[in-house]
Amino acid sequence: MSSKTLKKGFTTGAAAAAAVKAALLSFFSKAPKSVEIHFLTGEKKQINVLSVKKISENRVEALVIKDAGDDPDITHKAQIGTKVTLSDSNEIIINITGGKGVGTVTKPGLELPVGEPAINPGPRAMIQNSVEEVFARFNIQDKQVDIEIFVPKGEELAKKTLNARLGIMGGISILGTTGIVTPMSHDAYIATIKSSISVAAAKGINTLVFTTGRRSERFAMEKFKNFGEEAFIQTGDFFKASLDMALLLPEIQTIIYTVFFGKAVKMALGFEHTHAAKAELTLKKLSKWAVKITGSRELERLIAGANTARHAFSFISPEYPELICHVGKKIKENATRFSDNKLEIRAIILTFDGDIAFDST
Repeated sequence: MSSKTLKKGFTTGAAAAAAVKAALLSFFSKAPKSVEIHFLTGEKKQINVLSVKKISENRVEALVIKDAGDDPDITHKAQIGTKVTLSDSNEIIINITGGKGVGTVTKPGLELPVGEPAINPGPRAMIQNSVEEVFARFNIQDKQVDIEIFVPKGEELAKKTLNARLGIMGGISILGTTGIVTPMSHDAYIATIKSSISVAAAKGINTLVFTTGRRSERFAMEKFKNFGEEAFIQTGDFFKASLDMALLLPEIQTIIYTVFFGKAVKMALGFEHTHAAKAELTLKKLSKWAVKITGSRELERLIAGANTARHAFSFISPEYPELICHVGKKIKENATRFSDNKLEIRAIILTFDGDIAFDST
């Protein structure tokens, strides 16, 4: 399926703004079944409202189901709610707080100060805009609106994220730069990498350990036991983008890549993004390197016929360390090039049991 045909979704921030708008509208008219939300791009969308419930004379609760479109994430189909309290005032005052299931920022380095609910600036702007639209429609100029955002299953969902490492405790973050989730855009993952690096820099960490996932990170943590957990960043397939994020912070000086052989070969080939779709090309190039470096036509044949890089690795390790060394040196070379020679790079290739097969130091 082409990415052009994939359905766009909306962020937790847009869901929160829609819930706020629905709750607020119900004070002045019939509770809506859907509301129109203006994204920060200028686009607009009609978002369905799950429920609106009057809690007391001046307090209303509303729920919206977050829809990530065709790019589902941890919060896809999660309920995002608000409790909106309206009171008299001499002017318009808007207060936004986090309730159950919304995390609290406990470490410096994020877009929000320590102690604040993890409701990012984009969502806050959308919530503010929603309130202002409703007040303008009904010509309200003298109310205080206290908004509590909550996520019924937020604490449970947060366990499936890296929030705790970022210092966001007690629930999920209410995220979204524009309000729109664009399938396959990878924006959310890159934003998480950027946030993770910012938290590390704010802690005075200048050496980061980049891994591609949980398993390689677990082995890396065993190797670097004296490093704080903030130093470990899961970069997924984003080889170049993660280095771009590190370059934004002058505090970061050294990157230690700790990867398994499959990703290592793609990084050695200079792929900016190491997605699995490039497997055939990877093995073809690796087989050519094999014969050039080891002189073994048999090894070339075995690698060319392998199903995966992991399968190929079973023919290479431990008999041909010079080929693994070539791959490791190419990782260092490409990472140095991607970082404009501004970062010190160390490359470590792990066996699938977590032992070190190559270390560039």
